[in-house]
Amino acid sequence: MSSPLIKNIVRFIILVIIQVFILNNIRINGYINPYLYVLFILLLPFETPGWLLLLSSFFLGLVIDIFSHTPGMNTAAAVFMAFCRPGVIRLLSGSKMIEPGVKPGIRDMGVQWFFLYSLFLVLLHHLVLFYIEVFRFSEFFQTMYRVLFSTLATLILIILFEFLFLKKESRD
Repeated sequence: MSSPLIKNIVRFIILVIIQVFILNNIRINGYINPYLYVLFILLLPFETPGWLLLLSSFFLGLVIDIFSHTPGMNTAAAVFMAFCRPGVIRLLSGSKMIEPGVKPGIRDMGVQWFFLYSLFLVLLHHLVLFYIEVFRFSEFFQTMYRVLFSTLATLILIILFEFLFLKKESRD
């Protein structure tokens, strides 16, 4: 087995545990629900084939749904996020090619690029997740507040985790 494969499996397990046992129990005023598990999709290597990206996102969402008792909602949102990921990468990278071996993180791509990348994809994930959960437009603005506040909370956690592991990796 290769080292990147092991890192991604460990990351998958850790993020699922954090999401299921800690973050799923956090609901601040009903508007803020952080979903850190999406960091797994964000940090998959650029070279990940599309079919593997979609399949791993499906499996991640399914595991979260099983533990959260949310039938298919996280799966749909995670697969949609993974589907949009290549387009967001192309949008943010412009015409320049991303070199092989470069990872989608703060260390390789910079804070601004990673923040915008995370913002777009987390916002798309949360839009799908919360509107599937409500499944009506009569609560459009209330749901939009949930999307925006939860996106902000999720982004703060993602950036904190990136800096936490950035510092740890730079010591090695």
